[in-house]
Amino acid sequence: MKAKNKEVIMMIKFTLFSISAGIVQIASFTLLNEVFKMVYWPAYLISLTLSILWNFTINRKFTFKSANNVTIAMIQVFAFYLVFTPLSTWWGHELTKIGWDEYLVLAGTMLINFTTEFLYDRYYVFGKTINSAIIKEEIE
Repeated sequence: MKAKNKEVIMMIKFTLFSISAGIVQIASFTLLNEVFKMVYWPAYLISLTLSILWNFTINRKFTFKSANNVTIAMIQVFAFYLVFTPLSTWWGHELTKIGWDEYLVLAGTMLINFTTEFLYDRYYVFGKTINSAIIKEEIE
């Protein structure tokens, strides 16, 4: 398969798995926001954490097929979220405080997260180890 086709398939997989992570995030956010009546930022942080864990696990195995060290990869993803989480929590809090709809803010934030995380994962976290799990299986 041509390299370009592999990249397209990888992007499609990442998109589909990110949609499933988005469902985890929206469902947990809705539960916390509507049922438990949490203010935006703690509901967002909890739902984001659940989404990150889901998305990392699925994409590492099925999209990037990486055999790299899980701990190192998770630390690298954690570093991404050390920057993204405070910024997105801040802008989400500020936008909802001035009257923006919580779900509109959440949707916009999720789109920004989707785009930046794909690029970060593709080129930094898994860039040198993409498909290494397949190669490892073929050797064994």
